[in-house]
Amino acid sequence: MKQSLTPIKKTHFGIARKIVSNMTSESWETIPHVVVTYEPEVTQLLNVIKEINDKGDAHITINTVMLKVITEGLKACPAMNAHLNFNRKLVRGNITQFEEINISMPMMLNTGEMMTVNMHNMHSKSITEMQDAIKDTRRRANNSDMNEVMFEVSLDNTLNGLKEGKIIQTINRLVGSKTGKHKVKTLTGSAKKEYYSIPKSDRLTKHDIEQGTITISNMGSIYRDWCDGCCTLLEIIPPQVAAIAIGSTQLKPIAQTDGTVRTGYKLPMTIAFDHRALDAGDVVPFMKKLDEIFANPQIIKEWI
Repeated sequence: MKQSLTPIKKTHFGIARKIVSNMTSESWETIPHVVVTYEPEVTQLLNVIKEINDKGDAHITINTVMLKVITEGLKACPAMNAHLNFNRKLVRGNITQFEEINISMPMMLNTGEMMTVNMHNMHSKSITEMQDAIKDTRRRANNSDMNEVMFEVSLDNTLNGLKEGKIIQTINRLVGSKTGKHKVKTLTGSAKKEYYSIPKSDRLTKHDIEQGTITISNMGSIYRDWCDGCCTLLEIIPPQVAAIAIGSTQLKPIAQTDGTVRTGYKLPMTIAFDHRALDAGDVVPFMKKLDEIFANPQIIKEWI
């Protein structure tokens, strides 16, 4: 017997949820995920960050420091900073590694919406420059109409699909976004004219949310009291070959080699990679580089 339920609210997907749903579905349908957990001790790192901030020369956050640390890890492991092109029918593929490290990073907006932005050229930025870039992106995001930005990206993806001969996919997307209750609502008339009169330097464009070279999600920044690990089911967004999630720092007992136990701060991280592009050994240089940094965190003073 079918159970009778009382609905509280029914919401049709907006364009942001459409795009996220499509991309994550493609991720789990096409990518053979391998997930490893990594939990370094960051007690010394936190002490160095506090030392820097107490001096007042700069104020840096653990979020930005970790982005810099991960960026240095990716420089040592360029295989993770790559895109995969694979044709399963013909069993043909190629992997393109990039010098530029463009980080796709989920960002919580003032409206409560979540937007994944592309932080370009993080490989060439200092910690301060990274922090300034994130702050400016957040400023522009809060001036932006997310439906308009996402529609630009969706339209661009649809046109590229058409060029690649994906005619049925293109027709389905047009029907799904332009008809009935599921129609995507974008600005029109004077509202549209007024919005696009805002300089591009003061709002997001498709350049800001286009596909990066890797995705990094800081789950700990969303809920700092989270007292468990990261998402073990972390999705990789194609054509990227890796994704990283950072949890929140946690005070834990740490066993010493002499058998004694002390307390220290650990930072749980999850690393997911596409098994078509990488094997477990391929991500070892990344973790070794991070181990090196956490063992000698004074180096971050050189990155400010």
